[in-house]
Amino acid sequence: MNIAFFLLPKQEVVCMTLEATLRQTLERMEHHRYTAVPILDHNGGYAGTLTEGDLLWFMKNNPNVSFDQTHKVKLADVEMRLANKAVSIDANMEDLVSLAKVQNFVPVIDDMNRFIGIVRRSDIIDYCEKVIVSGKSVDEEEMAAG
Repeated sequence: MNIAFFLLPKQEVVCMTLEATLRQTLERMEHHRYTAVPILDHNGGYAGTLTEGDLLWFMKNNPNVSFDQTHKVKLADVEMRLANKAVSIDANMEDLVSLAKVQNFVPVIDDMNRFIGIVRRSDIIDYCEKVIVSGKSVDEEEMAAG
């Protein structure tokens, strides 16, 4: 099975850049009801995953930054407390599943470290459920239908 089978492409992923402000990020996360978003550097590379917890800890540790001041803070200044790892598009499924056990989504990068999308843990679980219930992989089902 290829990781690309599960890939949600970058165009469909809510992500932020290191240059985005804390306020922009808070508003986007609230709008989409996300608890974490991938962060990209100025080259489109994966820079890390920012979580609600990161935002809360930043606000707690910087009492001089009120909500009214969040438009002045760049994400580059917010510490990402978890080191969510990315996988290469040509990584094996074992690597993907290993990361998905501890991350809600796994960022996927190309061979130049450019962010190309994510694999959601829920999509992997859905696939596993179908395999367990039907006893066949999706590849086998497609071959039988084709």
